[in-house]
Amino acid sequence: MVEDIELLKEELKENLSEKRYLHSIGVMNMCEKLANKYGGDVKRAKLIGLVHDMAKEMSDKEMLEYVEKNNIEVSEVEKFVPQILHGKIAACMSKKRYDFDDEMCEAIAYHTTGKENMTLLQKILFVADKIDETRKYEGVEDLRKIAFKSLDKAIIKNIDETLKINLNSNNVIFDESINTRNYIIMHKKTK
Repeated sequence: MVEDIELLKEELKENLSEKRYLHSIGVMNMCEKLANKYGGDVKRAKLIGLVHDMAKEMSDKEMLEYVEKNNIEVSEVEKFVPQILHGKIAACMSKKRYDFDDEMCEAIAYHTTGKENMTLLQKILFVADKIDETRKYEGVEDLRKIAFKSLDKAIIKNIDETLKINLNSNNVIFDESINTRNYIIMHKKTK
């Protein structure tokens, strides 16, 4: 597995816009903080935080061609909103280029929507992506505070807010986000 963060930074800096690169650095730094807080693997968290958006700037056409060429399973909703595929594509690229393990690739694949039964590493990336230092949306400060008290509460809060935005904008809702939210709530009730 490629573990040289400086080498990955150089590669990303050459291939991403400045805005996307700075976000990637911010997510990497937030992954480090959250991994330290919750006892996660700091090195692996930083690596996935750094590369999670490496496919974000591909066009819809490029994304659809990439998933077809690489036999990546795509839902009808993902075809309708191809930009959501950047996670799955970045996961595939990370496996091929850097030999990241399955847990790391799954974290990258689902960093936008979440998924049922996420591991600590996967939760760290999901939350870090929403609260890194480059994020300036209304409510981000509250979400940052929640994130350092409970990753699960931060995930639910983020999904709730995203659902409201998508409902008010008449946008599609991703099944994975609903399933993520339900899983956390049902799991909490059994404890």
